Amino acid sequence: MISDLEKQILQLIKVYPATNIFILCVATLFVLFFFLFWLRLNLSSSTNRSDLKKSQLPNKKSSTKGSKKKSQESLFGNLNLGLAKTRNMLQKNLEALFSGKSNLDEEQLEKLHEILYRSDLGVKTVDKLIRHIKEITLENEKDSLTALKERISHKILEIFEENQIQQKKEEPSPHVILIVGVNGVGKTTTIGKLASHYKLKNKSVLLCAADTYRAAAVDQLKVWGKRIDVEVVAKGEKADPAAVAFDATKLAKNKNYDVLIIDTAGRLQSDTNLMEELGKINRVVGKELPGAPHDCFIVVDATTGQNAFSQVSNFQKFVNLSGIIVTKLDGTAKGGVVIGISDQFHLPIRFIGVGEKSSDFQQFNAKEFVKSIFTSRQEVETSHSKIAL
Repeated sequence: MISDLEKQILQLIKVYPATNIFILCVATLFVLFFFLFWLRLNLSSSTNRSDLKKSQLPNKKSSTKGSKKKSQESLFGNLNLGLAKTRNMLQKNLEALFSGKSNLDEEQLEKLHEILYRSDLGVKTVDKLIRHIKEITLENEKDSLTALKERISHKILEIFEENQIQQKKEEPSPHVILIVGVNGVGKTTTIGKLASHYKLKNKSVLLCAADTYRAAAVDQLKVWGKRIDVEVVAKGEKADPAAVAFDATKLAKNKNYDVLIIDTAGRLQSDTNLMEELGKINRVVGKELPGAPHDCFIVVDATTGQNAFSQVSNFQKFVNLSGIIVTKLDGTAKGGVVIGISDQFHLPIRFIGVGEKSSDFQQFNAKEFVKSIFTSRQEVETSHSKIAL
């Protein structure tokens, strides 16, 4: 019995001569060969594109290094911008001092003393710098202005290094930080940014709203807590600040928080009762967690100038300060307060604020700070161009 397929083949042979069938077979083979060639060509092209993409992928290690370098450059760029007023005023005055002259005489030294004092370095620090400058000779220098800036920079770095605290190998846990300062210095905002700083270091942070005299302060801290996803211990208005601090310390210990930051009321240096309350907070926190608070940072506003000195002096009478946070440096030409206040009270500058953004709140780096102040305007513009690229 002949199948349907065999019938179709026989019918095809009858209809078409053998020659035509041969041509048809050759054409079919040619089409098949062309199809296979096209398929192979496309597969090869696809493989090459895949290899090219792989070769263009950044090396993970080098990418991390590049990202870190970019981050450092960005931070320095923020610092340069934030200290622009201080740098421009100082550079302008120093350039005017050396206008038409190649070395310093007594008259110029007096003018230099005034320039540094107007930058709010404080009398003690200015006198120290002038004595240092008198001990060196600038006459043989090719560029006396450059030499002067180098000498001053070196001495300022010495001041910062003298007051620098050695980093502990192991931080206490929880690390309890008490924040103090008068009203209006940006204390609560600073606490929010400080908490964000520790979170970026993968630290678990707990905030304590012990400024119970102002409902707005408690609310503001709660807003910060929601913004950066940090728990806040708070009670009602007029609650006992020491009791709030005690509860927060207990919670931080029981829940194994890495860092506890305690906000306190804006202390007016004339209000002894409020100052004594700080002592009470210290005692109850220390009772719950021996050795705490481990740090006490005072927040000062750079725009207040010499008032910052009196604020630190008054707080030192009631609490054991371990560091200074200077805010609003971008809003003043008197950034010298950072140098003078550290020198006079032998305290390290822990953090500085040079703008509104969280990235403008930076851990203090003495070398970068001094470099930013004494870098020429041309060099600053060049560095900004590089960062933009």
